[in-house]
Amino acid sequence: MPFAQLIIGPPGSGKSTYCDGMQQFLSAIGRKCSVVNLDPANDRTSYPCALDIRDLVTLEEVMAEEELGPNGGVLWALEELEHNGDWLEEGLKGLGEDYVLFDCPGQVELFTHHSSLRNLFGRIQKLGYRLVALHLTDSYCLTLPSLYISTLLLSLRAMLQMDLPHLNVMTKIDKLASYGPLPFNLDFYTEVHDLSYLLPHLASENPRMRHPKFEGLNNAVVELVEDFGLVGFETLAVEDKKSMMTLLQAIDRAGGYAFGGAEGANDTVWQVAMREGMKGMTIHDVQERWIDRKEEFDELEAKEREEEARAQETPPLTEDGGEEDSDVEEMGPVPDGGVKVLRRS
Repeated sequence: MPFAQLIIGPPGSGKSTYCDGMQQFLSAIGRKCSVVNLDPANDRTSYPCALDIRDLVTLEEVMAEEELGPNGGVLWALEELEHNGDWLEEGLKGLGEDYVLFDCPGQVELFTHHSSLRNLFGRIQKLGYRLVALHLTDSYCLTLPSLYISTLLLSLRAMLQMDLPHLNVMTKIDKLASYGPLPFNLDFYTEVHDLSYLLPHLASENPRMRHPKFEGLNNAVVELVEDFGLVGFETLAVEDKKSMMTLLQAIDRAGGYAFGGAEGANDTVWQVAMREGMKGMTIHDVQERWIDRKEEFDELEAKEREEEARAQETPPLTEDGGEEDSDVEEMGPVPDGGVKVLRRS
């Protein structure tokens, strides 16, 4: 039974960067992974494509032949892919049991109300794939209450539209400290606590928000999100191993990969960590690492990297303190001289 991630999110949220980083991380822990590009406008992927929609249709061709703009061209291309679903199915069959990452376009229409993407992945599910939708959002949205509430609405709509196991992810969390202090701790935003505390900050963001009609609208939006009780967020710093491991553990639980068979007896440390559920980062760890004590942790990790680099450059020492003679290794084992040593009692 193959597993896959469906990577969606608005432009600039880091979808292609995530696919590149996750593909490298999965390869490092011994999980064979392939990436499928479903963005007809993405002509320069940073990862090796196992399947590329541009082999079927490109945005440039659609815009020229159908006289459409960029957004309309992407929608037309996805409809074309839906009508040629056999092409995608045959390509996926060639990947065998590979873990697949689907890199999707950034047009929000595709995962809020347009049906092509949903229909495509409904078809892929029938092939036996266990899918998890990952909705990525730039963590910059936490800096403005209006942006955050818009993100909540977009995330909720995507969850209802895609109708799949779903995780919302705040990306670029390692950049958050550079945007200035937040009025609340990170867990307020990721766990979507009582949003009524955010309303005064929303009103202070723009004088228009203090008008009674906007106040009523804001209250209604907040109540809508809270009534559904579906939206929450994971966090990600794509270049940080522990952050990637924590997110992958959440994805594996959502998609059922964590409940499959053991990968084997010769697992690496990272494979064992993923299978055994080694403790990842809590939201309080993320707060401490990337916001409260970011500079301190950055300096500590830089020193650790320097020490590792020096350790790799220094030749190993023998018991007498000298450098190990590489010729000894080439000589092989010492032949048995026939002498036995008896231990006296």
